Amino acid sequence: MKEQLYTIPLNDAVNAGDECPFCYIERSVEQDLLDFVLGSGSSYMEADIREITDKMGFCRTHFQKMFDYGNTLGNAWILKTHYQKMIGEMKQQFTNFRPGKSSLKDKFRKAASDANPIGMWIAQKEASCYICSQFQDTYARYLDTFFYLFKQDSAFREKIKNSKGFCLHHFGDLCQGADEKLSQKEKEAFYEMALPLMEENMERISGDVAWLVEKFDYRNRDADWKNSKDAIQRGMQKLKGGYPADGPYRMNK
Repeated sequence: MKEQLYTIPLNDAVNAGDECPFCYIERSVEQDLLDFVLGSGSSYMEADIREITDKMGFCRTHFQKMFDYGNTLGNAWILKTHYQKMIGEMKQQFTNFRPGKSSLKDKFRKAASDANPIGMWIAQKEASCYICSQFQDTYARYLDTFFYLFKQDSAFREKIKNSKGFCLHHFGDLCQGADEKLSQKEKEAFYEMALPLMEENMERISGDVAWLVEKFDYRNRDADWKNSKDAIQRGMQKLKGGYPADGPYRMNK
């Protein structure tokens, strides 16, 4: 099948031979988003972009990554107007707030509708993140592309079959997607390929970690490391996704 522009990143991720092509994509997309938000393009100076970031804000994880990125002025501009937006909303919440009266019995029989409105507002803000939202939209399109290629491209299916599989985090999304996007026959083909692939590669990682432990036995100090030197980070990635050994992604000055 002839490669299309929208299939190139996914094929590149599979060709990279990583423990999970979607971890590879996730890192690439997140870095692109950090570059967009804080990089040399200075999108933080554009009123329409900052209007969105003022409203959505960022999660704790991405605030940390934005700090690590290193653009002091960009972060300051984003925080300046985001604070203005947050303080305005907070004042409105405080103005409308009335402490509810409750008896001792009510404390043990709290209904969801009785949740504290200020707490609910803060929870909404905690769940809102511009980078997370942009990533999820992009990630959903890559999942669609994966199943499109799985159905249409035999060479792609063969590459997946011979790959290292996926991390459990992203494999769960693939299983959910397979049930939603594939016909019964296609689902059977997907699981016939994917389940043994996952089992084989989980066993492979387990073996690498086990041998790493054995290498600390003095009797094995001269033995070959095999594939165990980076087994810790690969083992963590396979279970939860991401790249534990990666350092902070910083602005290219």
